[in-house]
Amino acid sequence: MPVQIGNIDLGEFPLLLAPMEDVSDPPFRFVCKQNGADMMYTEFISSEGLIRDAAKSRQKLDIFEYERPIGIQIFGSDIDHMREATEIASLAKPDLIDINYGCPVKNVACRGAGASLLQDIVKMTAMTKAVVEATHLPVTVKTRLGWDDNTKNVYEVAERLQDVGIKALTVHGRTRSQMYKGVADWALIRDIKKNPRIKIPIFGNGDIDSPQKAANWRMEYGVDGMMIGRAAIGYPWIFREIKHFFATGQEMDKPTIEERVDACKSHLQKSIEWKGPKTGIFEMRRHYANYFKGIENFKEYRMRMVTASTFAEVMEILEEISNNPRYANLAIEAGY
Repeated sequence: MPVQIGNIDLGEFPLLLAPMEDVSDPPFRFVCKQNGADMMYTEFISSEGLIRDAAKSRQKLDIFEYERPIGIQIFGSDIDHMREATEIASLAKPDLIDINYGCPVKNVACRGAGASLLQDIVKMTAMTKAVVEATHLPVTVKTRLGWDDNTKNVYEVAERLQDVGIKALTVHGRTRSQMYKGVADWALIRDIKKNPRIKIPIFGNGDIDSPQKAANWRMEYGVDGMMIGRAAIGYPWIFREIKHFFATGQEMDKPTIEERVDACKSHLQKSIEWKGPKTGIFEMRRHYANYFKGIENFKEYRMRMVTASTFAEVMEILEEISNNPRYANLAIEAGY
């Protein structure tokens, strides 16, 4: 049976690209979509920033037709401001609105937003209800297991948020206090999925970094789909590899140098189109090492790319990499 969020058909077992601050912008989303991401989200957007008309927050509302289905993710600590931000975000015509109740970062959580709301389920429920009522679009939520080991309350959260109208829930298998450390625990996610009261799709998130793990956890935890974040950074092929493994039980060959170069070029071109040449080139610098991770003797190329200041210079270096006989037919084991 296909997974549905409202009227959005996501296929049998969708793979979602996680919203990641300073990563999940339109250029990055483009390469992930090309490689099989079924649904994606914007970087999280501050409700306060949207209301103040802050340029950075407004720019994050940019979505493109090729990205659909796509959700705009918002966060905040004030219910009225979240309602207003929902109305603004809905005007950008995404396919859904997602609420971030999972961000563990101090300057978000300590301002009463993100994962902080896990400490106040009554307020979280009221905020979610306000967002649901402020838009005609489906509303989904991303959250964590709880604030810390003593307050793993996501089972109750799932019931309450479903009751006020959310259409899907993504759970990251860590508490806020864990941040991104330790191992993600999906047992509670499985319990939510098994809860007979829960009728909405439940997506698991955290530590999915290989096709084999995705296949094993799909069977073990019974979720409706998976959200992938850090494993996709510099490695958008993770989506197609997981899908191939699901379909065949076989691993795909790792991406060739040519495929890595092509993805890097596409990312760079979209970055410049969206941000302009100066910012587009500057902000791509953080991605180069990830695209060519694990390749021996690559430091010189990386140093040249992060100091190149024009599109032509970077493209020339990428062509050099592509044509370097040292990398021809190289079986690259890097990636995950």
